[in-house]
Amino acid sequence: MISHRSLFLRHLAQTSDTPLAIEIEKASGVYLYTKEGKAILDMISGIAVSNIGHCHPAVVKAVQQQSETYMHLMVYGELIQSPQVLLAEALCKTLPSDMDRVYFVNSGSEAVEGALKLAKRFTGRRNLISCYNAYHGSSHGSLSVMGNEFFKQAFRPLLPGVSHIRFGEVKDLHLINEQTAAFIIEPIQGEAGIVSAGSIYFKALHKRCKETGCLLIFDEIQSGFGRTGRFWYLEQLGITPDILVCAKGMGGGMPIGAFISSNEIMSSLTHDPFLGHITTFGGHPVSCAASLATLKTILADELHLKAAAKGDAFCKRLIHPAILEIRGAGLLMAIELGDAGLVQRTIARALEKGLLTDWFLFKDTALRLAPPLTITDEEIEKACTILLESLSEASS
Repeated sequence: MISHRSLFLRHLAQTSDTPLAIEIEKASGVYLYTKEGKAILDMISGIAVSNIGHCHPAVVKAVQQQSETYMHLMVYGELIQSPQVLLAEALCKTLPSDMDRVYFVNSGSEAVEGALKLAKRFTGRRNLISCYNAYHGSSHGSLSVMGNEFFKQAFRPLLPGVSHIRFGEVKDLHLINEQTAAFIIEPIQGEAGIVSAGSIYFKALHKRCKETGCLLIFDEIQSGFGRTGRFWYLEQLGITPDILVCAKGMGGGMPIGAFISSNEIMSSLTHDPFLGHITTFGGHPVSCAASLATLKTILADELHLKAAAKGDAFCKRLIHPAILEIRGAGLLMAIELGDAGLVQRTIARALEKGLLTDWFLFKDTALRLAPPLTITDEEIEKACTILLESLSEASS
């Protein structure tokens, strides 16, 4: 019989010539289990997706119950479906009162696409601005506002009218003007290696957008749903964007994303033309049920409020001569080693010892840490021990 590994390499389209190619048989909590029974500590949560761990009982129950009730019924927005309605209500309760309209989609990239379209439609403008080293997805629109040319060059031409400025540089904000439809920004940059800018910058950015009529889009695809110490990172900045984009940790392991705005802005998609944005599977009832269970679990168990202390626990334990800096917020962290080769060797050694970590697309000198918010003190201790041992062996 042909092995699954052989079929994987033969029939699944690959994104690199060096996939991990580890066959996972099951996953639970912070662990992945291989076909051979090896337990692997997942310190990246499927890239900030499994915020409440793998196969959380509340999510599994919600998926089972909803799949037995109904699944896909109709394209988005035509029928009243309780999983969508209840999730939208719960999401809006976590946000400022004027952010009261939710459009559900299937992924972060699609949420960015919808947000960009919404900004153009509402303002009647065509120009977009994002930051250097920003990551917003891989479809054409989201790729256009990505701030790294290496990943874009092979796919041009992309959207016209897109420009980039330096993240955190107040001096660059004058480039936002009356022709700019939207400024899209990660409030804490992910693939740049977990880089923050601070409230002074964001207040100046918010002011400039208001002065020019440019819509401010916050991309909280990685930072949202409790990962940084609040439910949304915008709470730590004291800024309300015009449009919020979310996905990843939103679904508890199920595919879902959303862009959220005010009724005034969102209603512009209903006319001239109608169906201003449309999706067949967006807001899938099973994914919405899983997301609602995830949201309720985070809030009920105060996982978002505990994330900061757990992040601090990692920082206190991860002391090593090769570690130059640990950047982060809550359980979204980058361990700066300053050496891409050392990062790759450490990743490989850690995996051999039963821990999965990763690097960043635009910052290959740092290790990624984004474990499930449910991680325990004992699991943090174990993870740190493996990381330090792996780093020492990779440094020698």
